Amino acid sequence: MKIAVVGTGYVGLVTGTCFAETGNTVTCVDIDQEKVKKLQNGKITIYEPGLEQLFERNIKQERLFFTTNLAEGIKDAKIIFLALPTPPGEDGSADLKYILKVASDLGPILSDYTVIIDKSTVPVGTADKVRDRIAANAKVEFDVVSNPEFLREGVAVEDFMKPDRVVIGTNSPRARKIMEALYAPYVRQGNPIIFMDERSAELTKYAANSFLATKITFMNEIANLCELVGADVDSVRRGVGTDSRIGKRFLFPGIGYGGSCFPKDVQALAKSASDVKYDFRILNAVMDVNEDQKTRLIERIKTHFKGNLKGKTIAFWGLSFKPHTDDIREAPSLYNIEALLSEGVTIRAHDPEAIENVKRIVGDKIGYFDTPYDAAEGADAIFIATEWPEFRTPDFEKLSGLLKSKVIFDGRNLYDLSNMKELGYTYFSIGREVING
Repeated sequence: MKIAVVGTGYVGLVTGTCFAETGNTVTCVDIDQEKVKKLQNGKITIYEPGLEQLFERNIKQERLFFTTNLAEGIKDAKIIFLALPTPPGEDGSADLKYILKVASDLGPILSDYTVIIDKSTVPVGTADKVRDRIAANAKVEFDVVSNPEFLREGVAVEDFMKPDRVVIGTNSPRARKIMEALYAPYVRQGNPIIFMDERSAELTKYAANSFLATKITFMNEIANLCELVGADVDSVRRGVGTDSRIGKRFLFPGIGYGGSCFPKDVQALAKSASDVKYDFRILNAVMDVNEDQKTRLIERIKTHFKGNLKGKTIAFWGLSFKPHTDDIREAPSLYNIEALLSEGVTIRAHDPEAIENVKRIVGDKIGYFDTPYDAAEGADAIFIATEWPEFRTPDFEKLSGLLKSKVIFDGRNLYDLSNMKELGYTYFSIGREVING
């Protein structure tokens, strides 16, 4: 099939590349001339494990193209994906200006029946708005379909190529037939394509992300309670997670969720509910708890250093909002860095992928280092903000010789408590006993 993907962010680039991988001809469109030029020259613009190999192969096989010209990009395309940003507005609602602008532009340049697909995460009713914008100037038949993405950054390629499910919102038999053929190569193992109306599909994405954010936040609340009553959150997590009705995933406590999806999707769903006079109390509580959770370790740091952080040096391990990505949107690390800088702390940071993105925001207010050991040299403590694999089993003997004092504030509960005790570290984590070395 000939496919166009409008937008080359995380979702757009993964979507376009993975559709090309199964033999489709895909043209990705973006207004960012510098980004498109890099992509045309074979330089990938995001970090996502496994994507670069597919990207290079499909460019070489002439199945993947890039342009800034919308009319050129959609020429002869039977399917057009809209993978555009929907940032939160001041009131928390999803801003649809980019999607609706492209919808308006598409109307007069469609030359034959086309399926236009909302791939972006959008509020209920967006398909109707997109349909109206296109119809205002279209001279041919078209259908608007909702096809929300469920890609986890860090494993997005695997999620796309082998999805748990594909959700498609359409009431058009013609569009349904095209979408079935498009996704057939990705569901050969029997995972379902679930068809529904457009509004239900739009709500499904928000409901899924909001539920996962709630699950994370509930476990963070349990962890906070564990600290007060002397329970161990790891034991509680295992006891709860083995219940088949609950499951093991998304039960690891930490310093809150971040990223491009959970924060804005929870906020947008709560705002959508408010717009129809429904008070979504659970989601409002989730947002409040998560906001506090991000910097929960700051008070422990202040207490440990007897209220005086000025002149202290902290090694900061992890900047991205999760491992295996360079995405720092709503990353808890940024909130903690800001809090520590305001207290006069010197920060020496390391992250395997996200340093350049942080530099654009934080600049030279902190130091950046190539290895976690370089960052730790001369530090009064380590702060772990992201659970990168390389942080899980460091050389503690080497680390002990680099640190000024053997203190770790672990926002991701990476280490075994008994091991920390044996090694003589003072170790703070989430929902567990404090180890005083």
